[in-house]
Amino acid sequence: MPHVFEYALVRAVPRQERGEFMNVGAIVYCAPLRFLRCQTHVDAQRLAALDPGMDLDVLRDALRSWAQACDGTGPMAESSLGQRFRWLTAPRSTIVQTSPAHTGLTDDPQGELDHLMRTQVLPPVDHP
Repeated sequence: MPHVFEYALVRAVPRQERGEFMNVGAIVYCAPLRFLRCQTHVDAQRLAALDPGMDLDVLRDALRSWAQACDGTGPMAESSLGQRFRWLTAPRSTIVQTSPAHTGLTDDPQGELDHLMRTQVLPPVDHP
C-alpha cells in the first residue's frame, strides 16, 4: 500500500538578491515509514556560471549540516522527523534554500529520492 511522502529540492542560491539558484539536492520525508533523508551533489562548474566567486566550502558545510539534520546526528537530533523536515523546508534567505514542499504516494521513499536526484539535480545524461 502506498504511503504519503513529501519532498523538496535543495537549492544553492549564491546571491540571494539575484534570485538565481541551482538544484544541489533533494529531501524526502515519509512519516508512516519513519523516513527522512537528504542527498546532495555540488557541480562546481555549473555553479560558477551563477557566481564564479561562490565559496564552495561554505556551501558544502551547510549541506553537511542539512544531511545531519535529516539523519539525526546534528543539533536537531532530539526533534521529530516531521519537525526537522519543516525546519529544513521553511523559507529562508541563505545560500541554501528549498523549493516548496510537494507530496506524492510511494512504497519506496529511497527510490523517490534517487529519482529526484537523477531527474532534478544531477546533470542530464547524453544519450547516443
